Amino acid sequence: MPIWTWSLIGLGYLLDHCPIWTTHYCPKLKWSKWSCPIGPWTDHLTALSLWTLFSLYLIISGAKADPSEDKRALLEFLTITRPTRSLNWNETTPLCKNWTGVTCNHNESRIIALRLPAIGLNGQIPPNTISRLSALRVLSLRSNRLSGPFPVGLAGLKDLAFLYLEDNDFSGPLPLDFSVWKKLVSLNLSNNRFNGTVPVSLSGLKRLQSLNLANNSLSGVVPDELNGLSSLKEIDLSNNNLHGPLPSWLLRFPPSSYQGIGDDVTHFQPPPEPPTRKKPKGVTKTVFLLIVISVAILLLAVLAFVFALCYLRRKVTIVKDHKLQKKGGMSPEKFDSRMEEANNRLSFFEGCSYSFDLEDLLRASAEILGKGTFGTTYKAVLEDATSVAVKRLKDVAAGKRDFEQQMEIIGGIKHENVVELKAYYYSKDEKLMVYDYFSSGSVASLLHGNVLLALVRLVSGLILVTGLVGAGNRGENRVPLDWETRMKIAIGAAKGIARIHKENNGKLVHGNIKSSNIFLNSERYGCVSDLGLTAVMSALAPPISRQAGYRAPEVTDTRKSSQLSDVYSFGVVLLELLTGKSPIHTTAGDEIIHLVRWVHSVVREEWTAEVFDVELLRYTNIEEEMVEMLQIAMSCVVKAPDQRPKMSDLVRLMESVGNRRASLETKPEKEASETSTPSET
Repeated sequence: MPIWTWSLIGLGYLLDHCPIWTTHYCPKLKWSKWSCPIGPWTDHLTALSLWTLFSLYLIISGAKADPSEDKRALLEFLTITRPTRSLNWNETTPLCKNWTGVTCNHNESRIIALRLPAIGLNGQIPPNTISRLSALRVLSLRSNRLSGPFPVGLAGLKDLAFLYLEDNDFSGPLPLDFSVWKKLVSLNLSNNRFNGTVPVSLSGLKRLQSLNLANNSLSGVVPDELNGLSSLKEIDLSNNNLHGPLPSWLLRFPPSSYQGIGDDVTHFQPPPEPPTRKKPKGVTKTVFLLIVISVAILLLAVLAFVFALCYLRRKVTIVKDHKLQKKGGMSPEKFDSRMEEANNRLSFFEGCSYSFDLEDLLRASAEILGKGTFGTTYKAVLEDATSVAVKRLKDVAAGKRDFEQQMEIIGGIKHENVVELKAYYYSKDEKLMVYDYFSSGSVASLLHGNVLLALVRLVSGLILVTGLVGAGNRGENRVPLDWETRMKIAIGAAKGIARIHKENNGKLVHGNIKSSNIFLNSERYGCVSDLGLTAVMSALAPPISRQAGYRAPEVTDTRKSSQLSDVYSFGVVLLELLTGKSPIHTTAGDEIIHLVRWVHSVVREEWTAEVFDVELLRYTNIEEEMVEMLQIAMSCVVKAPDQRPKMSDLVRLMESVGNRRASLETKPEKEASETSTPSET
């Protein structure tokens, strides 16, 4: 029953029991701890107040309820289309929180996005299913096996802004009236078997930015009315049976947008090239050669500047494998979905709520987050503004079966201090891993900050071994990490590594522990990433890079890393947190400093206070804790592996330090305020 019906029933009940004509009393109500109002005016106000509260309760509780009508529509759709990939849809689970591919509005009252790419949907879109999702804004059913005519029931989705039906087997003419979708921003119907003409009504979609009708059987002429699409940024009409003169407005788009339209299409010829200017007779060969050399040097300088600028902006494509591209596609990263499905699909782990596919990653806006030992990590922003971290692996030695087995081990770890692997992809030329994106950045960036300075030095050819950050300026806009946060990072990371060491019958090794592979979870505790990759990678020579500072001395082959070498690497991270210095850095005089050796030398000279980060010196009453943590770190970086503690022991030791801090915080306010607070200077 609708909420407003219950609200009216409640109002009637209250007015019936507290009528406004009552003089000095109300009928006896069996309400505990309630007193009747006195007089007709107060009776009326009380009734209305109770009704208002009752209505608000119904509205709030109803807003959080599952959109039951939308749920029934989707379950009917699922039953008829029979996807080959199993979905976690059922009557008992909350639709807005758990269902793969489903996005609800802010109060979880309606579905606004449905993304089910490449899950093996079959047959025609059943009528009166998706068309009932009247609040839908995004519909992506691409790369499936859907067939039949264009689903006319979608005409009822007035709010639809993004429609992706490409790479299916739809046929028949396109709808004559596209004006029903006035909010459309992106329309992709490519790689189907649609025929008939290009609808003139498309010209009425004033918000349309992207139109892709490529690789169909459309005929007739290209409507000149489409020139009125002022917002259009991308169009692809290639590989159809279109004929007639090519509209001049279409020439502002790349030639690939209209290639293969038809043999009888009249193409505009480019203007003839201007005649080549002859070299003046008065210029000697020597002068001419000097001019050429000068111009070449100038061009190289410009190219170097452009390269550095592009590198700093770091806008890139995740996958550059041309074997995954498809001719005629709107995006250069398209891939052929009609290739064998098993070779071109991301493998998601159970419980993952993401519903994108490989093509989503290929078309996503990507930004380099970092280049590490085993590959490059990107931030990928998908079409729905979801951000994920994608690691593109290099030098993978394992075959497909061994790689997948290792991924299953890694993906099976569910722990609050381990970054969860959401999906992976394997092909002959590309290996990808997908994680959640951490917007706060890695511990390395939080500690050191000034990555751009190092990048400029790298482009200038001034840095070979120094690592990303020197020991000096860490960046003007960086917020210093306080002692409490550093403790939480250390304890959280230790717990995560200890959990990893329990996996695979206690044999799993992280193998690549460093501050750039540690992030902060929602509670600001350390959370480790990039685990278990040494087992699938090629052997690496002893590194001449920042990674060398984390590598245990006994590790000469990355594939032979051990849990005790993990302990060594973790000890280096602890020293990094305590000192604020990178494991390998340079002094102002460009002297290369190895952090572990430097700390050993300072401690040996009993200058322990000189070790700690100057940013921590502004806090009082933490010296004892810092010294204890330094002792723990030093026990991790001893040369003899068998003398290093286990990660489980390290967790216990560090938690004891943290627990003492917690006990101090329970002291009276005056005493507690004197503990670990910045000193006034």
